[in-house]
Amino acid sequence: MKGLLLRAVESHENLEMIYLSNKGEITQRVVCVEKVGEQSFRAYCYTRNQVRTFKLSNILSIAPLKMHRRGA
Repeated sequence: MKGLLLRAVESHENLEMIYLSNKGEITQRVVCVEKVGEQSFRAYCYTRNQVRTFKLSNILSIAPLKMHRRGA
């Protein structure tokens, strides 16, 4: 997981994350990772429209954002 976060910092690729908040709420977010630390990372959260710090231990799932295509 840390490798994915570090690659996202370099490539500026958005990630889709399912996250467990400290209040016990599960949220789905799209983030752009800015900095990765030992136990947390800082990212711009498109859900909240602000830079947030996330604990690595609270990530339930994280992956590159899949672009949904519509077409005939």
